[in-house]
Amino acid sequence: MKLLSIGNSFSTDAHRFLNSLAEQNGICLGCYNLFIGGCSLETHWKNFIEKNAYYDLEVNGNEATEKISINEALSMENWDVVTVQQASAFSGIFESYVPYITDLVEAVRDASPVAKLFFHETWSYETGSLHEGFLNYNSNQKKMYLCIKSATQKAAELIKAEIIPTGDVVQYVRENIPEFNYENGGISLCRDSFHLSEDYGRFLASAVWLKAITGKNLKEQPFLDFEYEMIEKLIKTVNKIV
Repeated sequence: MKLLSIGNSFSTDAHRFLNSLAEQNGICLGCYNLFIGGCSLETHWKNFIEKNAYYDLEVNGNEATEKISINEALSMENWDVVTVQQASAFSGIFESYVPYITDLVEAVRDASPVAKLFFHETWSYETGSLHEGFLNYNSNQKKMYLCIKSATQKAAELIKAEIIPTGDVVQYVRENIPEFNYENGGISLCRDSFHLSEDYGRFLASAVWLKAITGKNLKEQPFLDFEYEMIEKLIKTVNKIV
């Protein structure tokens, strides 16, 4: 399978371990991510119209070695899966999605008619985050999560896409696995209060993506040098709710 994400730093987080986790589970998955930090659907559409080669092309979770446009990326492979998403600060504000998401998706489907389309549901910021986008949700994690969930469902219905429910799973882990209950002294799944942590946070997102895209349960096995008990709990959660 070949996967292209039209994204930003939140898709970079999700892609970090996606290729290696797929390989560990016996799945051949080529992962390509178009990265511009904080890039919104409006900016993606503008860049497509103008054919701007502003994107870092990240392959299999590695740092980019070239710049590319959305137009070039769509034509470089026969994609099996294409994902789109909103910038995190606007991800819970559905009005910010339109009309850009429908225009962008139409272009994607014209270029890759056989590709399966997914919308990436991103996660809410960590409690106490000072990110200015958090103010859109009264700096309340649960409110941001619920707004994202609502906007994601509307977007997915609008463009007839399936959802990669990263935001749902991140929130579930925060609220149901004590080791990751940050508000009560647990480990934060974020490294800077909004991007995912470089270990368990990114692993969790990659696991959600792999399960959502393939539909296959993930093997409960060690990963890199992460604590196995933590990995086991995260994999069980993903297999249960995705």
